[in-house]
Amino acid sequence: MNGSKKNLKCLSHEERKKLIDYDIEIGLGRQCDLLGISRASLYYKPKPISEEQLKLLKLIDEIYTQNPYFGTRRMREALIDYGINIGRDKISSCYKKLGLEAIYPRANLSKRNHEHKVYPYLLRHMKISRVNQVWSADVTFIRLSHGFVYLVAIIDWYSRRILSWKLSTTLTADFCVEALQDALAKYSAPEIFNTDQGSTFTAQSFIQVLVTNKISISMDGRGRALDNVFIERFWRSLKQEKIYLIELNSVHDAKIAIDEYMQFYNFRRKHQSLKYKTPHSFYYENLKVWY
Repeated sequence: MNGSKKNLKCLSHEERKKLIDYDIEIGLGRQCDLLGISRASLYYKPKPISEEQLKLLKLIDEIYTQNPYFGTRRMREALIDYGINIGRDKISSCYKKLGLEAIYPRANLSKRNHEHKVYPYLLRHMKISRVNQVWSADVTFIRLSHGFVYLVAIIDWYSRRILSWKLSTTLTADFCVEALQDALAKYSAPEIFNTDQGSTFTAQSFIQVLVTNKISISMDGRGRALDNVFIERFWRSLKQEKIYLIELNSVHDAKIAIDEYMQFYNFRRKHQSLKYKTPHSFYYENLKVWY
């Protein structure tokens, strides 16, 4: 029993809710007690976001993407230039909804679950010299005309190639696990996998895939903007070169637009740091060298 309780602590609230079985004789109240969740949460439906709040979130996302070092104080001053005069408490609330940190210059789209194990950062002073040496993942906010979705992507540090990506309407570990499994099915496993300390990446379901594949786990230090710099740069490119230029009316529209950009980024967008080669060609040229 103690072992079962310990295992449950590794699961997020949403993951525990999925363990509820409506077809067994044990009552819902008793199941909730055993799982450590509130029965009321089974029936909770989030309130739809208002158009006014959505417009504010979109604007903050644009300003922050351009100026990732803006805390709530500087964001408040930037919003005044757009005729929006709101307090820092409200901006802080928007930062939390978007997954931005008000003090540190980096995005962290899922709050850390303090019951989950956090791993040390392994990449400090490490020379990245080959493909599949280090992969990393991150989650970002993608705006729609009447809402938003979350995007996770996995990148190879050496080649900058995006290896897999998934969209989700909720911020749980499931879609991150799917992206990881998809990347591992297509490419050789990396030596190290780096993420932030968000609950989607510290969840047992995500960690277990890495452990099973004997991949060393690295996690960013809190508030360190450069620990996952390559995926952060990719988010900025994706949003400024694609997402902010078009109107996305549905999740389907978002999938099409993101897929188009992924194809462009991997196969046609040349990088100066890659000797003016595309991430796709650089990845496979160097793959032949090391394997």
